[in-house]
Amino acid sequence: MKLTTVTNVSVDGVTQGHRRIDAGTGREAGAPDEDGTGGFDRFGWAPPLLDDEASTFISQTFQRADAFLFGRRTYEIFAGSWGVGMDQGNPVGEALNTRPKYVASTTLTDPQWTGTTVLSGDIADAIGRLRAEPSGEMQVWGSGTLIRWLLNHRLVDEIVLLTYPVIVGQGTRLFPATGSDMGLELVDLRSTPKGLTIQTYRTTDRPQYETATT
Repeated sequence: MKLTTVTNVSVDGVTQGHRRIDAGTGREAGAPDEDGTGGFDRFGWAPPLLDDEASTFISQTFQRADAFLFGRRTYEIFAGSWGVGMDQGNPVGEALNTRPKYVASTTLTDPQWTGTTVLSGDIADAIGRLRAEPSGEMQVWGSGTLIRWLLNHRLVDEIVLLTYPVIVGQGTRLFPATGSDMGLELVDLRSTPKGLTIQTYRTTDRPQYETATT
């Protein structure tokens, strides 16, 4: 099963607070998964730039998923909105409510959203077994901490970036200042009327570096 990450990101790499749906989760809205600390106040930078073409792409991407994988905080956000019937009849909600959902968490013990399986213990091994299934696509939405962990463990097959034409100037970024390197092969590239670019990359081995000359 192919593992695909799908991320809303600003031009300067920020993922934090792209929508105000982050509010009301028991932590400061949009706070980093790692420590829940505050200071970020530039919420909702994505919706003003979301046009019909981008919305259609997002909807179609959700619909093609065979399963979803979340970190705990993103799972709780989705469970508290889509999982309780938000926008009934919406194709995104239909996909989320009818497809299997996996949560990578060592602390979640009693998930209430139907169709949820908690992955604990050796999470890398559990995800590896899911990826070994012969067909299908498992998508990761949000879940920045989980995505960085998956990339570090080389468990990602494709990366989809919805890049919004805005510089947020603060907040948690998708890629850390230091981390594992990875080569990417461009699979698809499109743009929308409001200036979003949607890039789909296939992950490859480590990138090639220019050889020093003497």
